[in-house]
Amino acid sequence: MAIKVLVVDDSVVIRKVLCGVLAQDPELEVLASASDGKIALAKIAQLHPDLVTLDIEMPVMNGLETLAELRKLYPKLPVIMFSTLTERGAAATLDALSLGASDYVTKPSNTSPEGAVEAVRAQLIPKIKALVPGVATSAKLKSLPPPRPVTRVKKPANARIEIVTIGTSTGGPNALAEVLPRIPKDFPVPIVVVQHMPPVFTRLLADRLASRSEIPIEEGSSGVTLSPGRCWIAPGNFHMTVKRAGVNSRLDLNQDAPENSCRPAVDVLFRSVASVYGANALGLVMTGMGSDGVIGARHIRDAGGEVIIQDENSAVVWGMPGLVYAAGQADGVYPLDQLAPEITRRVMQSRAQRPALAINHFVSAEPRAK
Repeated sequence: MAIKVLVVDDSVVIRKVLCGVLAQDPELEVLASASDGKIALAKIAQLHPDLVTLDIEMPVMNGLETLAELRKLYPKLPVIMFSTLTERGAAATLDALSLGASDYVTKPSNTSPEGAVEAVRAQLIPKIKALVPGVATSAKLKSLPPPRPVTRVKKPANARIEIVTIGTSTGGPNALAEVLPRIPKDFPVPIVVVQHMPPVFTRLLADRLASRSEIPIEEGSSGVTLSPGRCWIAPGNFHMTVKRAGVNSRLDLNQDAPENSCRPAVDVLFRSVASVYGANALGLVMTGMGSDGVIGARHIRDAGGEVIIQDENSAVVWGMPGLVYAAGQADGVYPLDQLAPEITRRVMQSRAQRPALAINHFVSAEPRAK
């Protein structure tokens, strides 16, 4: 059966574009459209869609008001917000995610009508299929390879964890809001994060997380020296890497080609962490669609480090962590509410049992024998 979608937007032009794009996919069916939230709630009760696309700025009942009411009535109904690439749009989108929106797409700007259609198609359709267990999604899941046994990597005796690196995408802002505020203020190592998000969104996300957390959290910038008990989130449209700087390490940003259609990409950050920290790295892959992080996780584990993942039941989309698991690159699988305690336990335990290395924390990142 096709995935049934309700399109909610006050713009006639946007409704026409969305309905036209979705109607071209045989695995999707546009049930109806609505011009404001009040009409949308009535149509949801009448038509029972599988997913709703919801504009934020609308008359009568705006997107945030509609979402709050919708979540009371339909707590599990997937909702994708439509937002603008502006400070106001980014702030409203983060509000929507905290209210329970499943994901978001940004409205195309400064582009031709054809470009706008293609941008909507590329952003929206994969997210709909990832969030709804429809025909296409089921077929893809069946085609995944069966999980391999965990790849055993020889770990050196001095594998003190000296950095935590996190990768996430769909559902990530709320997952990070569950994990980072529970990291203790005396956390002894730095944390570096890739969350797939556009510019402006990542800075506002870092600010919001910082306001709720005991450790400082900020958007990453080139040249910053990593220090214990602090967290940096990769800025939108930039890859973030870790590089050696004498006995320390620092952040570097670049705009190299996207990887896995992403910039920032988890694989890019994870590879650099493996190169600099080797066996002294702990990676975490959380909720997200796509395969970003699988290759990076292998790099960390080949260097002797460890990788843990979020479990399927607590993930909005289990694509990223699920593929790490299927590749045999997960040293542990945990529900969302156990990730912060597990990170803290692994870091503290590794450092209590092993003395600091004589040459600070840098070790060879040559792959270890399996």
